[in-house]
Amino acid sequence: MALLDPGSTAPTFSLPDQRGTTHSLSAYAGRPVVLFFYPKDDTSGCTREACGFEAALPDFTNVDAAILGISILDTQSKATFAAKYGLTFPLLADEDHAVCEAFGVWQEKSLYGRTYMGVARVTFLIDAAGTVARRWDAVKVEAHAAEVLAAVTALEAR
Repeated sequence: MALLDPGSTAPTFSLPDQRGTTHSLSAYAGRPVVLFFYPKDDTSGCTREACGFEAALPDFTNVDAAILGISILDTQSKATFAAKYGLTFPLLADEDHAVCEAFGVWQEKSLYGRTYMGVARVTFLIDAAGTVARRWDAVKVEAHAAEVLAAVTALEAR
């Protein structure tokens, strides 16, 4: 499936987080949601990205935006990752990769000449009405949280 374009309605989902609490996109209706899809817990790029969002969490909270990280590893992996780095926002376990598929981030990847299916590093900004407002492909993790925060702030100013 292709990545969702801005203007598309975000697919609904319900997934467990690192504490076992289930989060549904519909529970965040009326406020912006940052969904960042990442390949794997506790790897260098994913850790830098998640820690960047954690460091900026007070700023996202000030504009009433929720941050949700999603990967295919289980809730125990998420709990270990969150505890190790002090991550307090929900890290959602999409073990059957159905949500990744719905958002178009479950893609063929290649490493050392081997192809496999995996999660592409993509971030979506969902507006208060549940519509994709912005999408970042092939995310560069340095300064990504600041760029997303600027987009959320601009969205809120409209």
